[in-house]
Amino acid sequence: MISRYTPMMLYQPPSGQPNIIFKDASLLIVDKPAELLSVPGRQAEHRDCLITRLQQDYPEALIIHRLDMSTSGLMVVARSPDVQRYLSHQFEQRQVKKTYLAVVSGKLTLQAGEIDLPLICDWPNRPKQMVDHVRGKPAHTCYWLLNYDIETNTSRVELKPTTGRTHQLRVHMQAIGHPILGDDLYADQETCSKAERLLLHASALQFTHPVGGEAVCFTLPAQF
Repeated sequence: MISRYTPMMLYQPPSGQPNIIFKDASLLIVDKPAELLSVPGRQAEHRDCLITRLQQDYPEALIIHRLDMSTSGLMVVARSPDVQRYLSHQFEQRQVKKTYLAVVSGKLTLQAGEIDLPLICDWPNRPKQMVDHVRGKPAHTCYWLLNYDIETNTSRVELKPTTGRTHQLRVHMQAIGHPILGDDLYADQETCSKAERLLLHASALQFTHPVGGEAVCFTLPAQF
């Protein structure tokens, strides 16, 4: 397929400061817009990203996890090294519950299911990832069909990854025959052209707060 752009060559992120959904003395919950990097890239023109923008107003802000550049939605950011270590450990131990919304091509045959396909970097075509049953790292995703639009032949789905591999949701949905609309890396040209952006959004985050140990959950509707 022909991409709308060559990845990372034409970096044109949206302007403005990221929207802060919640903040306290320990952390920030941020709405990352689509097409903005989470962390700086290797090139000088790719230094502009979520964390550098946040550090203009919150110089103590520290990254904990990432979203793909093309994915929008919730991210948690630490405001001290101790909080960064505490929350990073939760991500590493898969204690953080993440929920995504996506619009995909076609109608899913099952109302709910699981995808268990190991992934590895496709080095000749990086940053693309691919399924590899021999060398791939375990990758697991649960999905639920929310609704089907017969006119556009698209499905709105809820996705819950239990692992956090690069491009996991994009590759997994493409692998079962339902690529995400607007996906310039994995979808066919027709599916890619059905949306001006990748229709993938991090809609919920649940984790244990570093102060008090209370379970907290933040949600953010998708703008598509």
